[in-house]
Amino acid sequence: MRELSVPAMVEVPDSTNLTDAPFDRATDKPGQIVLRRKIGDAWRAVTAGEFAAEITEVAKGLIASGIEPGDRVALMAKTRYEWTVLDYAIWTAGAVAVPIYETSSAEQVEWIISDSGTKAVFAETDKHHAEIAEVRDRLPDLLHVWGIEGDLDALIAQGKDVSDDLVQERRRSAGSADLATLVYTSGTTGRPKGCELTHGNFVLTARNAIQGAIAEVAVDGSSTLLFLPLAHVFARLIEVACIEGGIVLGHSDIANLLPDLASFQPTFLLAVPRVFEKVYNGAEQKAAADGKGKIFAAAADTAIAYSRALQDGGPGLGLKVKHKVFDVLVYGKLRAAVGGKVQYAVSGGAALGERLGHFFRGVGITILEGYGLTETTAPATVNRPTQIKIGTVGRPIPGVTVKIAEDGEVLIQGVNILTGYWNNETASKEALADGWFHTGDIGALDDDGYLKITGRKKEILVTAAGKNVAPAPLEDRLRANPLISQCLVVGDGRKFISALITLDEEALGPWKAQHGKPESMTVEELRVDPDVIAEIDGAVAEANKSVSHAEAIKKYEILGVDFTEEAGHMTPSLKVKRNVVIKDFAREIEDLYTS
Repeated sequence: MRELSVPAMVEVPDSTNLTDAPFDRATDKPGQIVLRRKIGDAWRAVTAGEFAAEITEVAKGLIASGIEPGDRVALMAKTRYEWTVLDYAIWTAGAVAVPIYETSSAEQVEWIISDSGTKAVFAETDKHHAEIAEVRDRLPDLLHVWGIEGDLDALIAQGKDVSDDLVQERRRSAGSADLATLVYTSGTTGRPKGCELTHGNFVLTARNAIQGAIAEVAVDGSSTLLFLPLAHVFARLIEVACIEGGIVLGHSDIANLLPDLASFQPTFLLAVPRVFEKVYNGAEQKAAADGKGKIFAAAADTAIAYSRALQDGGPGLGLKVKHKVFDVLVYGKLRAAVGGKVQYAVSGGAALGERLGHFFRGVGITILEGYGLTETTAPATVNRPTQIKIGTVGRPIPGVTVKIAEDGEVLIQGVNILTGYWNNETASKEALADGWFHTGDIGALDDDGYLKITGRKKEILVTAAGKNVAPAPLEDRLRANPLISQCLVVGDGRKFISALITLDEEALGPWKAQHGKPESMTVEELRVDPDVIAEIDGAVAEANKSVSHAEAIKKYEILGVDFTEEAGHMTPSLKVKRNVVIKDFAREIEDLYTS
């Protein structure tokens, strides 16, 4: 059994809460730029004084509308500037914020609002309002539904007679041990559980991460453009870390990301591995379409070799020269595509893959891979720029202890651990047994204290021969192929391991042009095309190199559809819902073992 504890670098008084940072900064440095808000095509600076004033206006409206300390107020929207204002206004009013993914179904919305006892909801679109209306007669606690687009001015006007003194009294009503938010898990297995995260969880995790884990990233003049869903704890922690650390924060979404990156020019980014895979695969496909596939392949190999050499005494003269040439031809263009100023990116949510990590570092963007869950207020471990070991998820952040149990499960203690699951004492006792949070992940700590995650405890497949197989490493390698969108490795109780594979429609367009295929060919036709099959055969063979013969994929099926959130196969944070996929594609799985 191995264990590593990193002492906290920051402690806070019991009276500390999330609203201290924006209001203290507004008092001390009212003119400091803390956010940049997109209005039309331009980014307008928002000062600390302006931000605190906006928070106060909305908080007064909440108080006037009857929101009391401890009441739950939900947010259902894409990532946008108003979400951050509303988060802090809810906390300033003494209430508890409940994020809901903008893509949630009416049934999911009903469950979260009902389970949390939410009293008011801020909704963004007509679709969101319609979903809430559909279930509202079954939500007796829900008193208000406000539109982010249309109702904020009226809400602010409603609070015009609320005094500043009352706002300050409410603001100070919560301490570090009090509930700040209920973040519902993605629900990959069963109903989502509401994770109880306190003001102290967020403040201490953010401050310790800024000062002790990513200190080289959070420097004067640093900025980030947030585009992951703020309903996800990873984005939410970064939101808080920016406000706590004075890092300039902007908001975007996937649809507008490339032009927003070009104009905002962040110094660091955060994303899930699928985003980095898409960037790499898109650049590779574009190079091939332009007849520069060999140049890109050589540039990629050089970037990877250069990064590996950084861990082994440094690159030699010849490699340095090649790297400099490709920096002009390839790497500079990739950096320009993300605004030109990004030096670091933080990756979490799933395994990145060692090759991809080395590629991006070789290009000039160091990806700091980390690990955490909703229950750990996002980060538990992370690689530091000065202490990076690609292929691992880093060492514990300050204030966190990681232990590996006898069965390989990763256990965590620290400033980031939830207090429990809302309305679910049984799950709380199970997850927090013996004073440790039981993650359900399988991993190992190396001699230097770097953590490597090898799979999920409940997802370990046991073949008919009794061989234990972790599907995640195989799935990660398969998704590295440009043509593959998603995959699911199966074989529990079977004679051998198989896989379901879906094709990436974005990548198929350029691929068809390069291979002389008619533009009109559908996914259904391509899934049985000999050239596509040959490409996937190669990807499977490459993935199988990482495992023993008994763990290798023996058969696979290319599906005619992708796994999507809309079909219920993916969570909003892009994790595959294994149980749903296995149920919906039971016939295809059975055919793999009978045909």
